[in-house]
Amino acid sequence: MDDSVTPRLGHGFRLQWEEAQGCHVLLYPEGMVKLNRSAGEIMSRCDGATDLAGIVASLEAAFSATGLRPDVEKFLEIASGNRWVTLA
Repeated sequence: MDDSVTPRLGHGFRLQWEEAQGCHVLLYPEGMVKLNRSAGEIMSRCDGATDLAGIVASLEAAFSATGLRPDVEKFLEIASGNRWVTLA
């Protein structure tokens, strides 16, 4: 996946923090997807303005980690396949 890929939430999806669930969820007309912490952190950065390189850098800085790119790419491929995000 190219550094300049810029993910954004897919049409019809809304990301929000669900206090009762204690996690981020994706809401859409037919239901809800409960996200684990990692997925929620990635999805919260899919704003249509931040590219893949920026998302990875932000996550690595936030969690004092390195080497997160393969995991982020894999999640974005899955999210794209489910139409949770679009990759521009």
